[in-house]
Amino acid sequence: MTQLAFDRRRFLLLTAVAGAAPGVALAAYQDPYAGSSWRKLSDADWKKRLPADSYSVLRHEDTERPGTSPLLNEHRKGVFACLGCGLPLFDAAWKFESGTGWPSFYTAIMGALDKKPDFKIGLPRTEYHCAQCLGHQGHVFEDGPRPTGLRYCNNGVALKFVPA
Repeated sequence: MTQLAFDRRRFLLLTAVAGAAPGVALAAYQDPYAGSSWRKLSDADWKKRLPADSYSVLRHEDTERPGTSPLLNEHRKGVFACLGCGLPLFDAAWKFESGTGWPSFYTAIMGALDKKPDFKIGLPRTEYHCAQCLGHQGHVFEDGPRPTGLRYCNNGVALKFVPA
């Protein structure tokens, strides 16, 4: 399943790149994390490594209940990293209170996330994953604050906070 999901993500990314830059060869895109040892872990390995709620979110695209993450009240300087592999995803300075019950950020560290369309609830949304281990993080919406207007709505159980 992971290989199929990655191939789908790569296909979507490559078609987006081709559409945005006509004449650019699709073969020119190289996934910087393609050889990552994190992508070689089996589902059983992930299940052993992660708490049950984090495993459900990161590996099976579940969603935690809103308002349950202790990271909602995290306001120190530092970075929010993928709980699965430790890749830094968001600077703490980019966090804002969205009122949704999930940690929210208005931008992400460049190259840290892969995105794909999601129609699971019947409405089109954009889902994002950690680029290194492909762990599901959340969804991005276009109702965030300036300067980007984006809201990366992240599952707290998919993150760990690393203080500066």
